[in-house]
Amino acid sequence: MSVTVHLPSPLAPFAGGRRRVVLEGPRDVGEALLALPTGARDRVLDERGLVRPHVNVFVGEANVKDTGGLATRLSEGAELFVIAAVSGGAPSLLLDDRSARSPRPSGMLEG
Repeated sequence: MSVTVHLPSPLAPFAGGRRRVVLEGPRDVGEALLALPTGARDRVLDERGLVRPHVNVFVGEANVKDTGGLATRLSEGAELFVIAAVSGGAPSLLLDDRSARSPRPSGMLEG
């Protein structure tokens, strides 16, 4: 049974430059993640073998947090997506509709 794991770009160097890793035989998400190349695996799983807090794992469109975690069963041809959380930014910019406009170079008059 083959399963495809899609990795975010920052993990590709830890998987031989690949953003997609095809694995043979994993029965569940935990087995699939443990079978990743060591560098990628260690950035997805912590020392206890749990998914790191800033990482989300999906089987298809379903977050494994909602489907049984690492014990989520996989079927032939399943696709896993490893997604690194994105955070930060300035809340005031998100609320200010003017932030959507590109800034004007200094000295330009509004018109």
